[in-house]
Amino acid sequence: MYKHLKNGVWIEKKVTAIEQNIAPVIRKIERQVEHAQWRVLTSFREFGVSEHHLHSSTGYGYDDLGRETLEKVFADLFGAEQALVRPNIISGTHAIASCLYGVLRPGDELIYLTGKPYDTLQQVIGSKRDGSGSLADYGITYKEVSLQPSGQVNWEAFEQTVTDRTRMIGIQRSRGYADRPSFTIAQIKEMIGRIRAIRPDVVIFVDNCYGEFVEPEEPTHAGADLIAGSLIKNPGGGLAKSGGYIAGKAKWVERAASRLVAPGIGVEGGATYGYLRDYFQGLFLAPHVVGEALKGAVFASALLEELGFHTTPAWHEERTDIIQQVHLGTPELLIAFCQGIQSASPVDAHILPVPASMPGYADPVIMAAGTFVQGASIELSADGPLRPPYIAYLQGGLTYSHVKIAMIQALDRMIHTGQITVALK
Repeated sequence: MYKHLKNGVWIEKKVTAIEQNIAPVIRKIERQVEHAQWRVLTSFREFGVSEHHLHSSTGYGYDDLGRETLEKVFADLFGAEQALVRPNIISGTHAIASCLYGVLRPGDELIYLTGKPYDTLQQVIGSKRDGSGSLADYGITYKEVSLQPSGQVNWEAFEQTVTDRTRMIGIQRSRGYADRPSFTIAQIKEMIGRIRAIRPDVVIFVDNCYGEFVEPEEPTHAGADLIAGSLIKNPGGGLAKSGGYIAGKAKWVERAASRLVAPGIGVEGGATYGYLRDYFQGLFLAPHVVGEALKGAVFASALLEELGFHTTPAWHEERTDIIQQVHLGTPELLIAFCQGIQSASPVDAHILPVPASMPGYADPVIMAAGTFVQGASIELSADGPLRPPYIAYLQGGLTYSHVKIAMIQALDRMIHTGQITVALK
C-alpha cells in the first residue's frame, strides 16, 4: 500500500519501527480480549442462547424471549441485577437521560462529580425553566464539582457541594470532549467508596459510553447503582444499527424503563423488530472489535507522538476507553486531520467534512465518520469542537488494519498539503 502514497518510503520506515515498539502493548490488549471473549461465551452458554432467541418480536413486544435472554446476558456481563437493552434508545445521551429522569424527582439535586459532562447533556440538564422539558424545567437542580488541575476529583469541594437534597451523583467514565484523563474502574471504585462514606443513600450513576470491555470489569462491578451506554459504540460490536442499554440495580433500571416507555409498561413491552440477531452477534464480537479499536488507538498515539504531537493516553499508558485524544493546536490542523481520516473511510470517502453547528454542542464541530452505521463510534471516526486547544478525538475502528491505513493516509495527506513538515530521511 505504501507505493500509493506520496511519501510512502518514509512512512513505511516509521510504521515498521513503531509497530515493533508497540508490540508488547498489543499483546497485552490481546490477552484482555481473550478474557472478555471467555466471559461473553460463558454467559451465552449459561443462559442457553438458542436459534429461537435470535428472532425478533413486533407490535407491543410482550413475552419477547430473545429480548429477555439478551438482557439477562447483559446483566450477567455487567455484574448487574437487571439490564434494559432496547432499539428505541437512540443514543448514549438518550440512555443517560432516561436514567436521570427515571430517578430524579422535583426538588431533587444532581451533582456531577467529574466536572462538566459531555456537551449533549447540557440541554438535558438545562439552566433555567424554559419549557424545553429539561431537568431544570421540573425543578431539579444541578451542580458540578470541577476536577483538580491534575484531573483528579476534588473531594473537599464535593463535601462542600453535597446537600440533603442531593439524590444522584453522576460520574462520566470517558473524557468526552474534556481535556482530562478518562477514569479507570479502579478509580471509579474508589470514588464510589468515598461517596458511600459521605452519603450512603444517594444513587450513583456512571456514564459508561466508550468503556465497555476495555477493562476486565465494568462500573457496576465496582458498586455503581446504574450505568448506561450506546449499542453503536462498544457493546454492539459494529453490527448493532441502533439502540442502547441501561444496567444496574433492578429498582433503578425499572424506573428508567418507565421513563423510557411509560409507567405500567416499563421493562415488559418493547418490540425488537429485526434487531436481535445483530445484538447477540454484535455482543459476541464486541471483545474482539474493542480490541481492534484499542490496538488502532495505540498505533495512532505512537505515530503522532513520533511526529511531536501530544496525545493522551500516551501509547504505553493504561486505557479505560477507546478514545484517543490528540492535541493539534490549530483549527487548520484539526480540520486537516479529520479530513484525512474521512478520505480513508469505506463510506463517503469522497465527502470533505467541514466544521458545522450540531444539536447539543456549544461550538461548531468537525466530524469525520464514514461509517456503515450513522454516528457509530465503534467504527473509525475522528471529531472535535472548533475551540482551543483544538483537540481531535479519534475513536473506534472495526479492524486494526483500517485504523493503520487511515492514519498513514491522513499523515501522507497532511505532509503533502504542507499542514505538517517532517524531515523525509
